[in-house]
This record gives sequence, C-alpha cells and structure tokens, in this order.
Amino acid sequence: MGKNRMEAFSDGVLAIIITIMVLELKVPRGASFTALETDLPVFLGYVLSFIYIGIYWTNHHHLIMMVDAVNGQILWSNLHLLFWLSLIPASTAWSDEHPLTTAPACVYGIILLMCSVAYFILQNLIIHLQGEESQLGKTLGKDYKGKVSMVGYAIAAGVAFIQPIASYVIYVLVAFLWIIPDIRIEKAMYNGEE
Repeated sequence: MGKNRMEAFSDGVLAIIITIMVLELKVPRGASFTALETDLPVFLGYVLSFIYIGIYWTNHHHLIMMVDAVNGQILWSNLHLLFWLSLIPASTAWSDEHPLTTAPACVYGIILLMCSVAYFILQNLIIHLQGEESQLGKTLGKDYKGKVSMVGYAIAAGVAFIQPIASYVIYVLVAFLWIIPDIRIEKAMYNGEE
C-alpha cells in the first residue's frame, strides 16, 4: 500500500501534539521581567519538548521519503511511535509543575527512550520490507546514532534518581545529536550517495 496516508496522518498527529504543548503554556504571572524569569524553567521545558517533536517530524519525513510502500506492520509500528510521542506534552507539563524533581525527570526520559525504541522498530521494519540492500538499508547501516540515543535516554532516566538536572543536561545533549536531520539520508536522497 502507498505511504502517503501514513505520512499525512503522522503529520497531523504531530501537529496536534505541538498544539497541545502550546496550549499548556501559561501567560506569565506578572507584568515584569521578573515574572518571565520565574517562568523560565517552564519555557525551557517547552523548548526542549518542541525540539524533540521537531526532531521526530523531520527524521520521520526523511525516513518516509525513502520508503516505496508500507504494510500493516509498518502502519502499526508508526502508530506505536505516535503513541509515545503523544505522551511528551503530559510529561512536559508534569515536569513544568515539579521542576527538577526525580519522578518527572525520570518519566520524561522513559518516554523519550520509548519514542526512540519505537522509531528504531519502525525504521527496521521498513528496512526489512525493502531489504537490507535497499537504499535505506545501506544508508543507515548499523545506526549507531540511534543506539547511542537510546543508551543516553536510559542513563538519563536512571541519573534522575541521583541528580534530576543532570538528566535534563543529557536530554539536551542527545537532542543536539539530532538537531540536523540525518545527513546520511539527505546525501542518499539528493546526491545518490550512501
């Protein structure tokens, strides 16, 4: 079956997720710059989560660009990814209500870990359908970047029990790995290189 409906549905769900996060933002509690300073952790949490949704959207877009067709397994795997991504606004709001505390920092990491696992599963099902020798299979290879990310999220979730702020530092560092869409895919798509 074609990939267009899956891509359009995914884009719509991701747009709704971002909309929910925007609606969670509150107007500062005062009319001074001090009020902005008080709400800075909430804003930074929103920025980090927005970046993560953006990372998944851009990389999902690039992944789907290299897909010829999808099957039922891929559709369900894509829904699995969207499920975990849909939990980001709730975990962000919880972290905003209780900044730099153990449980919200840990749960945020677990959700990011599950998003990463779900994306890894989706990517591998697509490669399996298209074949290891497909352009996508050759381009992604062993996908060390994805595996490093999963390890980073798992470590950060555990570190939350010792120092929650360190967890968020790790989340930011992992996000930096992904800010630029996967250049391997871009090269393969636009230059015909692997």
